[in-house]
Amino acid sequence: MAYYVYLLASKKYGTLYLGVTNDIVRRIHEHKSKVVAGFSKRYSVDTLVWFEIYDDPVTAIEREKELKKWRREWKVRLIEEKNPQWIDLYPHIAS
Repeated sequence: MAYYVYLLASKKYGTLYLGVTNDIVRRIHEHKSKVVAGFSKRYSVDTLVWFEIYDDPVTAIEREKELKKWRREWKVRLIEEKNPQWIDLYPHIAS
């Protein structure tokens, strides 16, 4: 089973949300549908701009905790290394 660490954005250089999941398509759909109350719903953070894949949950959770300690500008650089236009990656993974 795959585990994902992901970053969502409200817009380019907007509010960021960091999460971890074992079903990225379902989880991003939940963010986009705003079915779960919380930060991403409150701030309309639903554009998938970056993710990494891991083979086990422990490694994925450790990576998420590591990234949560990062400065915002480091997270922006991480996004822009693979997705400089901040395009929504969800359509590519959902099909």
